[in-house]
Amino acid sequence: MSIEARKTHDLTVSQTLVAEAESLGLDITGAAEQGIARAIKAEKERRWKIENAEAIQADNDYVAKHGLPLAKYRQF
Repeated sequence: MSIEARKTHDLTVSQTLVAEAESLGLDITGAAEQGIARAIKAEKERRWKIENAEAIQADNDYVAKHGLPLAKYRQF
């Protein structure tokens, strides 16, 4: 099991959020890291959709014109 290198970074966070998180016993650093990871994932997905929009549209057009490939073998 490898331990990922960590980097210290200053963040400005709403005092209200920090107080509420502390009152609930939440790990603020962990929660911030999870939120950043979700934001990164969402942005990568958004960019992938933009970069591949032409291929996605071509595939959708093919299915609209010809139907699903191997549709006759579907059992649902």
